[in-house]
Amino acid sequence: MRPLEPVAKRLLKAVIAVELLGVFGAYGLFQAMNSSQDFRSKVNRRFPSVLEAYYLSNEWAGVYGIRERDRDAWRQN
Repeated sequence: MRPLEPVAKRLLKAVIAVELLGVFGAYGLFQAMNSSQDFRSKVNRRFPSVLEAYYLSNEWAGVYGIRERDRDAWRQN
């Protein structure tokens, strides 16, 4: 039987890799939503809770008005 230490190291590396993928994925999603109102519209149709989290994170950071601008633009279409 192999010692547990090499298995634990591999598992730790895998967990770190998954965490990094998650962080970069979340950053990419935020950047896409931050730069495209059309993309936010698609996210609103498919995953409204994700868009709500985007709006809340901006409001917590002191950036207001995005939700209202989106709502006004989508109402006109």
